[in-house]
Amino acid sequence: MPDADRPLDRGLGRGPGRILVAVYAVLALAATGRSIMQIALYFSRAPLAYTLSALAALIYIVATVALARGTRTSARVAWASISIELVGVLVVGALSYVLPELFPDKTVWSHFGSGYGFVPLVLPVLGLWWLARHRRS
Repeated sequence: MPDADRPLDRGLGRGPGRILVAVYAVLALAATGRSIMQIALYFSRAPLAYTLSALAALIYIVATVALARGTRTSARVAWASISIELVGVLVVGALSYVLPELFPDKTVWSHFGSGYGFVPLVLPVLGLWWLARHRRS
């Protein structure tokens, strides 16, 4: 088995990591459903916001799978996707306050994820912490 595909000694999705994977999976499902509905029904009202919402959903799916797989390669994919997620929620969250006309409806990252109980703001911080902790062990 190539080293990159070998499971890490303690899988990212094991123990407390299972909770993280589960939260990512629920958020991926919620964001995907919401973005599909918004794009299908209201796309002309806020194309940037709804496209970013779909991108967020895709990032949540990638992060969920990467964390669940727990290989060395998937750990790198998780680092990248969760880092992009953190930047996305911070940038979109700030823009949704500064340029509210671009975000007439709530999306997963608008207002720092307030429509999702700020889970989109906290989750990437926890994800990166988990990855860093796992890297050291």
